[in-house]
Amino acid sequence: MGTNKKWLYAFSALVFAVVLASCSGSSTDKNANSSEGGSLVIAMSSEIPGLDPHQINDIPSTQVQDQIYETLVTLNREMELEPVLAKSWEVNENKLTFQLREGVKFHDGEPFNAEAVKKNIERIMDEQISSLRAFLFEEIEEINIIDNYEIEFVTEKPFAPLIYSFAHSGGSMISPAMIDADYEAMKNGEQPFVTVNKNPSGTGYFKYESGVPGTSAIVLKRNENYWGEKAKLDSVTFKTVSEGGTRIAEVFTGDSHVAEPVDISNVSQLEANSDADLLITDGISASNYGFHVEKEPFDNPDVRRAIAMAIDNEAILENIMDGYGRMASGPIPPGVFGYDESIEPIPYDPEAAKQLLADAGVENLSVKIMTNDNNETRLQMAEYMQSALGEIGVNVEVVSQEWATYLESTGNGEHEMFILGWTSLTGDADYAMAPLYHTDKAGAPGNRSFYSNKELDQILEEAARELDENKRLALYKKAQEIAIEELPLVYTTYSQYLNAVRKEVKDFYRSADGKILLHETYIEE
Repeated sequence: MGTNKKWLYAFSALVFAVVLASCSGSSTDKNANSSEGGSLVIAMSSEIPGLDPHQINDIPSTQVQDQIYETLVTLNREMELEPVLAKSWEVNENKLTFQLREGVKFHDGEPFNAEAVKKNIERIMDEQISSLRAFLFEEIEEINIIDNYEIEFVTEKPFAPLIYSFAHSGGSMISPAMIDADYEAMKNGEQPFVTVNKNPSGTGYFKYESGVPGTSAIVLKRNENYWGEKAKLDSVTFKTVSEGGTRIAEVFTGDSHVAEPVDISNVSQLEANSDADLLITDGISASNYGFHVEKEPFDNPDVRRAIAMAIDNEAILENIMDGYGRMASGPIPPGVFGYDESIEPIPYDPEAAKQLLADAGVENLSVKIMTNDNNETRLQMAEYMQSALGEIGVNVEVVSQEWATYLESTGNGEHEMFILGWTSLTGDADYAMAPLYHTDKAGAPGNRSFYSNKELDQILEEAARELDENKRLALYKKAQEIAIEELPLVYTTYSQYLNAVRKEVKDFYRSADGKILLHETYIEE
């Protein structure tokens, strides 16, 4: 059985929080006079596109959804699998069996059981829904209900990452009644996900209260009928404050309690303020820039390498990120299974970059670099790339778009180059690589480079089906070597998450996979 332990292989993540102040805003110390509760306000940099966890694949939406919904298993702060809606699990070759928790109800009163799990996974896999999370479960061939609280998933061949897919927010459990209502609305001409976005219902320790995704603040209230220990906060509000300086100002004035994230340029202000602390968490996200490899001249790997060799990643880390982060070498960050410290980053060599372009017959190259307009670090990175590439004779235009528009544009291939990032949310190499490189994931599912390499596809597929840890590691080493040789994506830094947290906020945590953990959070009066 797999209760409270890692399954299939062991990996560890360096996850820590550093608070730069005399008294931690995330301290676990409580005095006898403290009162738990309060209404927390989090200032977010981006609008929340949706509240249906089967719909989209962006971090801001996930951070809100994680408060409403739960998965069968999760990754704890040590990046170890532990049960949530499942009590235990067992892997036997190509079968994954869950024993489910009894006595759990969705927010709308619907019972949680094996039928509910089956309905959720089938919905994610339904082609007419076109869920961007479908890839997590596409290996499943059969779903067998053993009894009310036992369910079995069968794959054609052993598939090592499957248990980790159930820890991904894409596997969040939605009320069966809401799923039925969404399908009924589709019969009447409505688009998928609309009904769930209007009336999200999960099993989480917070319930949806009000707000419309993309247009207004999202307000959640404590679930008084939660199956486990109730949340301490009375409510939490996620509101959009796109400008970084304004987010910090809101925390200083108390209009917001948390800023997500803190822009690098605002760190010094935060350090000088006595009302809030800086929370730093090592993450398993990797920042990158990429090319649309179907568009000339970026269909030539030598041109992509020339661009990469003209960009100084150390300058990005030190001058743009002020040292908050770690130099990246490849697709798999430290703390994720498959990380290989022997992988070498692309060297910074502008003269060699010029020669590569000349050898490729590329002259007077002009390129548009696309990024989102509410991420100051990415905008600064785009401006730096504009300057650095100008030094090798490449003319760059920076195009910034609103977050949802940006995701749509890059998902549709309307770019030449883009700046983004990827969080290995399952803690496994398959999630770190397959969505970004596999041919079948081209476009919005993750492969925004529209890259295709049959050899790499086969390696990734073989690695996912291999249960032997050492063999998997060898396969992912080879996969990374191909990715770095071909360079549809270039990795710059591995992340550190920066948050401003008011001092009265206690037990506010971030996880290495970017989640905001509010179950134990409270506001000290």
